[in-house]
Amino acid sequence: MKEIATQLRDWMREGRPFALASLVGVSGSAPRPLGTALAVDGRGAVVGGVSGGCVEAAVYTRCQEILESGQAAVESFGYSDEDAFAVGLTCGGSMDVLIVRVEADDAAIAAALDAIIAGEAVTLYRAVEGPDLGAALAIGGNGFTGTLEIGAADLPATSGRDGRFAVEVYAPPPRLLVYGAVDFAAPVARAAKFCGFDVTVCDARSVFATELRFPDADRVIVDWPHRHFDKTTVDERTAVCVLTHDEKFDIPLLERALVSKAGYVGAMGSRRTHQERLARLRENGVTEAELARLHAPIGLDLGGRTAEETALSILAEIVAVRNGANAGFLTTSTGPIHH
Repeated sequence: MKEIATQLRDWMREGRPFALASLVGVSGSAPRPLGTALAVDGRGAVVGGVSGGCVEAAVYTRCQEILESGQAAVESFGYSDEDAFAVGLTCGGSMDVLIVRVEADDAAIAAALDAIIAGEAVTLYRAVEGPDLGAALAIGGNGFTGTLEIGAADLPATSGRDGRFAVEVYAPPPRLLVYGAVDFAAPVARAAKFCGFDVTVCDARSVFATELRFPDADRVIVDWPHRHFDKTTVDERTAVCVLTHDEKFDIPLLERALVSKAGYVGAMGSRRTHQERLARLRENGVTEAELARLHAPIGLDLGGRTAEETALSILAEIVAVRNGANAGFLTTSTGPIHH
């Protein structure tokens, strides 16, 4: 639902009810995560998707029916050995889709959408069994919103099934800290925003660190990188990209980043620059275990040369590290494609 949150909230403000189809159960190979949604309004307009194309037409039809009837339902779709071209997931998985009619004054859905759009944490419970099928409860910074009763329970860390409820967990966007307002930084910021990151660009040189040069960044900071890092909250969902390849900026920053909770720390530079950087960090007391966290030279080996191709390689490495993937070619790997 995250990808279409703004459009859905606009429909609600306009007083337009819609049918919301949400992925609430997956088994085998399915291309989209739990909570992925498709919505259809009374004019037949559709946004989003639940399967990457496999069953969208069938879901669209059911959305139109449920928008008319108002009767919530859970529909199951799966692969058919008898007819691989029938409605179903020909990739071999199966999935359950909750379809409900959402009114313009639905407080729980509105609260969840508002939190998602604001980049705030929110957990959405919805009944997928029982007489209250389709009822919702949003739990966020403003407390509980909705009529669904779930009883006493600890909030889950990830989306999934909790008894007769489907649970969608929406965290604030992961953060990317880009240090160095160099030529590569602008496409890195642009690619990161496309991938859903909250992006900060920081450089000590005010002539380079400008919003004009970095229109895709959420914020552009003029400060020494290590001083900015000291003032910034960093957690496991934070990625740090050091693009300056200038030791007066890099060394103090990396000394801090490598002992922080950051889930990814990468630094740009040639192999020679990297070896010199490692020597300086060792001299300054950085341990081998801490140095092992450093991704340098930064990025996956895509053979790219342009700034955009370099940015792609950097974001690809960040995503691979975050997902615990080996970033190899799917054509030469085995096992499931979707995790």
